[in-house]
Amino acid sequence: MFPEIDQYIDALWIEKGLSLNTLNAYRSDLSAFGKFCTVNGSPDLLAISQADLLDYFAHLMDSGQSARSAARVLSCLRGFYRFQLRNGRIGSDPTATIASPKIGRRLPKSLSEEDVDALLEAPDTSVPLEHRDRVMLEILYACGLRVSELVGLTLSQVSLTQGVVQVTGKGDKERLVPMGMPAQTWLEKYLRSARLELLAGVPSDFLFPGRGGTALTRQAFWHRLKIYAQRAGIRQSLSPHTLRHAFATHLINHGADLRVVQLLLGHSDLSTTQIYTHVAQHRLQQLHSDHHPRG
Repeated sequence: MFPEIDQYIDALWIEKGLSLNTLNAYRSDLSAFGKFCTVNGSPDLLAISQADLLDYFAHLMDSGQSARSAARVLSCLRGFYRFQLRNGRIGSDPTATIASPKIGRRLPKSLSEEDVDALLEAPDTSVPLEHRDRVMLEILYACGLRVSELVGLTLSQVSLTQGVVQVTGKGDKERLVPMGMPAQTWLEKYLRSARLELLAGVPSDFLFPGRGGTALTRQAFWHRLKIYAQRAGIRQSLSPHTLRHAFATHLINHGADLRVVQLLLGHSDLSTTQIYTHVAQHRLQQLHSDHHPRG
């Protein structure tokens, strides 16, 4: 419907090597904008004016979109129109003078160390499927992986002798992350027993296979995670990313160097990791308030 969007997405994939999830998110934002413009009588995305853009952002805010979401959409549209300008398809960038919505710095949702312990203990490891899930939770927390990295792990990416996981992250960037002894011990037990029972002779390269030896989906793992969170009595909203935040937060709270955390998380830019210094500062402020005579 919008060939210029397809061309832009293809260019992003070729030039930046972005993940499929990221590309799909860009495509979704741009397509939603294109549909809005078509309904409102401006179907040509290369003839959009600043007024059209402002109308769209007013529509987003009226629809209940947060300032953070609007800022993300604006960033997406900026990239799109800068690409068109660079390739000579438009004479000026309609996003050039539009200011980004002001958003506060949001602290990532995390879990206490006690909550993490309760979550890890929730699966019944006498059941092969739940034994697999226990190991997945252990590695997710011990290594700070993205859930897409976790479900995509293969046998060849894990070294029990060295105690590390070779992770392929965003942009196909690879990093080595230590597992820690508890996660390594659970993984060794799983490979000797539960994984073999789950596969029942079906060959699979995936470390944590789903049905028929295929890769477990992120959605399926999220569903399993919610079951264990309920068992553990965790009432807050939880996602697989929560354990990644807990990994980073707990490292920082125990004195880990920010650059080490950056490497373990696979962040290309230290500024992305710096949010966790605010988490640590928030914790210090709480401790001061709770225990200092003049807190």
